[in-house]
Amino acid sequence: MRELEHAPHAPALTESMRSVGYSLESAIADLIDNSISASAKNIKIRFSPHDDPRVAIIDDGSGMDDKELVHAMRHGSQNPNVARSANDLGRFGLGMKTASLSQCRELTVVSMKNGRAAAARWDLDVISSTQKWTLLLLEHREIHELPFVDILESAGRGTMVLWRRLDRLEVGEGTIELGLGSGMVRVREHLALVFHRFLSSDETDSAQISLAMNENDVSPVDPFLTRHRATQKLPPEPIRIENSVVLVQPYILPHYSKLGPKEIELAGGEEGLRRQQGFYVYRNKRLVHWGTWFRLARQEELTKLARVRVDMTNALDHLWTLDVKKSALYPPLEVRDNLKRIVERIAEGSRRVYTYRGRRANVDGAVHIWDRIEGRDGICYRINRDHPIVTSITNKLDEMDLEAFQALMRPLEQMFPVEAMYADMASDKRQVSQRSDVSQDELGDLAERLLDACGTNKSMKGKLLQSLHLLEPFSHYPDITRIIVARLQQ
Repeated sequence: MRELEHAPHAPALTESMRSVGYSLESAIADLIDNSISASAKNIKIRFSPHDDPRVAIIDDGSGMDDKELVHAMRHGSQNPNVARSANDLGRFGLGMKTASLSQCRELTVVSMKNGRAAAARWDLDVISSTQKWTLLLLEHREIHELPFVDILESAGRGTMVLWRRLDRLEVGEGTIELGLGSGMVRVREHLALVFHRFLSSDETDSAQISLAMNENDVSPVDPFLTRHRATQKLPPEPIRIENSVVLVQPYILPHYSKLGPKEIELAGGEEGLRRQQGFYVYRNKRLVHWGTWFRLARQEELTKLARVRVDMTNALDHLWTLDVKKSALYPPLEVRDNLKRIVERIAEGSRRVYTYRGRRANVDGAVHIWDRIEGRDGICYRINRDHPIVTSITNKLDEMDLEAFQALMRPLEQMFPVEAMYADMASDKRQVSQRSDVSQDELGDLAERLLDACGTNKSMKGKLLQSLHLLEPFSHYPDITRIIVARLQQ
């Protein structure tokens, strides 16, 4: 048996690898991974569609010398099976080259370390003409002629990845101006979400970074709306696998009606609020996959408020089948078994946000106008016949009028628009609250009518005033109710 070194054909392989599946936003995110792994604190994205269209990602990380740069420019510069440092966001040793060349035909990397600059370039046209893996090393003069290199030099250290001949951005857009302009809008949105834990000051255990695009800061987008007072943060659950821990942190977002326009945008927009339910998987605090239940649950309208943060380390990459783009993965069996146990409890919390308040009558101590009754045949809603408003009316009716009143109540209950209510609550349309129309005068008048129904019984009137704040609709207006009670007690 003979051995033959059979290297891949350089032009064919480099052109084929351009179709791995990177989008503009995922390609730039891959480069930012490298910057964070290099301990960068400030990352700048500069781009221009005019004259010589170009995109540059510049950081103030540790930088590379000549030898380190040449090694980094090699395709497959690191074995994915070799253990990486705990904060390393890389994986295959392909990201910088594959991501960059998926968007451009000329990739130049300039790096500064110990005050010295080194630069290397992959040019697909040169590879095509030489039929070899021809890496170009730039001279000192050529480095200083590059765009944006002054930003790198002013920092004194770090790395700049420069893209030129952006042929892929023109496809489907007609012009590079349109392609780069619309593309960078997507990039900003993508980076704000994917790196939100690095951009947020709330994450004390993450290395915080500053990220700017053409001098405009990128602000973090928190998919869990953790600062909203109505967001429910459920207890975290650790899953131990091999020598690592996968931490599962469930959240239940507030109902759509409690969100302002900015918060709706942060939650993914009106359509995204439904589509982006599910697991949010973070690898070393970097979001790599989101908006899926991994087939462990169905995407339902009434579970769209459930979002689950799953934290894993790079030590478990081999179990999660992470792809080259770090954008697709699937949990291993040990993790799936635990997630399946957790997911139904989490989804039920989202459903409860949509559940009618009457179900919680015994929990919050309030006396509700509607009762939610769960029987063998299903769930139905009935008017609470024991509510003081109802009894104040029925006590004044004679037998004939009472029969007519009950006859009215029954069709009201039977015709309760359950299907329409379900559709409306499950939709992203803001529900108009009827309570906002109730004035202090109207509530005061209702309270006086209830007192009148007590007749001359002072003890009953006193008990009614003491418990008025627990009765609907008074329970929804505690401040107004206190004023009314104080006035009626005089």
